Amino acid sequence: MRIPFLNRPPAVAVLRLQGIIGSSGRGGAGLSDATLAPLLERAFKRRKPVAMAIALNSPGGSPVQSSLIGARIRRLSEEHEVPVHAFVEDMAASGGYWLASAADFIWADESSVLGSIGVISAGFGFADLIGRYGIERRVHTAGQSKSMLDPFRPENPEDVERLNRLLEPIHGAFKQQVVSRRGNRLAQDRDLFTGEIWTGKEAVTLGLADGIAHLVPKMRELYGEKVRFQTYGQRVPLLRRFGISAGDVFDTIEERAAFARFDARG
Repeated sequence: MRIPFLNRPPAVAVLRLQGIIGSSGRGGAGLSDATLAPLLERAFKRRKPVAMAIALNSPGGSPVQSSLIGARIRRLSEEHEVPVHAFVEDMAASGGYWLASAADFIWADESSVLGSIGVISAGFGFADLIGRYGIERRVHTAGQSKSMLDPFRPENPEDVERLNRLLEPIHGAFKQQVVSRRGNRLAQDRDLFTGEIWTGKEAVTLGLADGIAHLVPKMRELYGEKVRFQTYGQRVPLLRRFGISAGDVFDTIEERAAFARFDARG
């Protein structure tokens, strides 16, 4: 007698992580630990998958959210003894690579962009502009550092020094994450933590990725031709499905700008 549920082929949970990493998530957009937590819990627990495959496409974002999501992936992977494979599509840059490094194996397309292991703080300076039009900037604070890096005042070397003191520990945590996860696979004769980016093929050579592969054929190669795919995705709020969310305009501009930093078109 054949018992159907005892003869099921192995299942791979597939989760798509796409977009900027951040906690704001206007209209449910972007990637944050709070929005991904229930999704990750279901993906790791439901029907006992033999592996988790993450389709990843992100230019980065919040280092804190990157750390929280990455830590959750590792925790669930170890609790349920489910290996994680990250498949980089267009890019896994900055915080996007932090998420990739949470996987046990990283796969990429030859033309994927990986890396940007660094931290950035960017802004604009308008001091000369408002001076040209006779505009006076008036700021009153309790605390001498409260108006640090005010864009309407000339840049202060002390403010820059304070900012660097913030950025360096974050960069150090990023480096530690990559070293702890990739270990001896990393090339020892290159500084991989300068913020530089590489194509998928270069990333494999440098140990930042394990090989060139696409999700479905690789999972079938590893777990058999009859493997089943259980796909999980973020819920899209009802109004966003009809394009009614006003925040979408700003989210789209922000996301396109972030992806454009690493974009290359054929």
